[in-house]
Amino acid sequence: MIRKIFAYKDNFINFYKSQDSKIQQKIEYVLDLVRFERQVPKKFYKLLENTDGIWEIRVITTFKSIRILCFQDRGNLEILTNCFLKKSQKTPKKELKTAERLKKQFLIEKYGGSKDEKFN
Repeated sequence: MIRKIFAYKDNFINFYKSQDSKIQQKIEYVLDLVRFERQVPKKFYKLLENTDGIWEIRVITTFKSIRILCFQDRGNLEILTNCFLKKSQKTPKKELKTAERLKKQFLIEKYGGSKDEKFN
């Protein structure tokens, strides 16, 4: 399976550029898993509970635990919304709200409303 990955707004790009090359390579490795694997291990990619279809891509390095939040559009397109360094067990509500807000903006820009209204 090949999923397309699209960074919406500048949040992911700015975060990625601020990392050193080894961290960037690790991020690219995990994004390739999401892009090319039919079933990505939950260690790297999982649907977050109690959200509006927000997924978490996990990049784990020796010194950092990076989370990239995203959502799916029509099944094979992953939209990256925001990312952050995870410092606690739970995903910060602020980051979840940012991802959900960006998802809503994207769907309005692309479809003129939420995907649920248009396609269900």
